[in-house]
Amino acid sequence: MEPLSSKVETAMHESLDPSSLLQVLRDFIVDLVKYDDPDLTARQLSIFLFSYLAQEPQTVRALASRIRVSKPSITRSIDRLEELGLVHRLPDPSDRRSVLIGHTTAGITRFRAMRDALPKKVERVRD
Repeated sequence: MEPLSSKVETAMHESLDPSSLLQVLRDFIVDLVKYDDPDLTARQLSIFLFSYLAQEPQTVRALASRIRVSKPSITRSIDRLEELGLVHRLPDPSDRRSVLIGHTTAGITRFRAMRDALPKKVERVRD
């Protein structure tokens, strides 16, 4: 996974007031629902982003702990993300009872599109 671009890093380090941040979020979400791709629920989007922003593969247990929801709800969301081709499950070599959430080509493409769109939203709100 490549690191965030310098443009994204610069945009994120400059502070915005809470109302402006909410405008960025609103505009970002509006763009997400315009894609031809199926919409993601807030839970699915949070799992997707946690998985793709992390340097190492995530487990259901770790995601449930970070997002503070039950493991079954994480599993259902991962089922849907897997149906959409955005993630896939991998056996955890260090713990056979655990499953890792892996990246897919479609997921990487969607993540990069989101990542690249965010600085434009920040710039638009600043202007």
